[in-house]
Amino acid sequence: MFNEKEFEIVKERALENHVPIIMDDTLEVIREILEKENPKRILEIGTAVGYSASCFVKYAKDAIVDTIELDEVRAQEAIENVKKIGVDNNINIMVGNAVDILPTLNGEYDLVFIDAAKSKYSIFLSEGIRLIRNGGIILADNVLYKGYVMSDYNKHKQRTAVRHLREYIKEVTENPNLETEILEVGDGLAITRVSK
Repeated sequence: MFNEKEFEIVKERALENHVPIIMDDTLEVIREILEKENPKRILEIGTAVGYSASCFVKYAKDAIVDTIELDEVRAQEAIENVKKIGVDNNINIMVGNAVDILPTLNGEYDLVFIDAAKSKYSIFLSEGIRLIRNGGIILADNVLYKGYVMSDYNKHKQRTAVRHLREYIKEVTENPNLETEILEVGDGLAITRVSK
């Protein structure tokens, strides 16, 4: 049974502690996709505290979510959160580096959600394409990165992330097997449908 109260507590606590979670307007778009596509198997790269994975289970009824988190403390918090929300039977949390874990996965996913290290988005994309079923959707959050990606931004601090995200956008918009739409919701959401 989905515990709405605990779900709201997880969201509030994440916001208070500045844990990056899906922004409301981004979630609204994702919710529409989940309700329309009704994915059964979802892969998430970047669990944080388990908020987004819980959202996926809430809006895609009976979906099974495999999610990867690098930070052990966050992963532990996510494990406790999904239990409190009542979605722990639907969410499988893997702890470790997605770059190492992804190549060990197989099977087909209906939807892949990327929200982890910006510098690794291209690696996550190629693994996502390998793991997704024909016609499946890859979502990548924060692709516009505070607006820097589409501007002539070149400050040293964020330069690497911005460069990698530009490469990601180039890849998803120029690959003939990928059909991509980039929305200016939240911090930018790339919606890519994969045809194999």
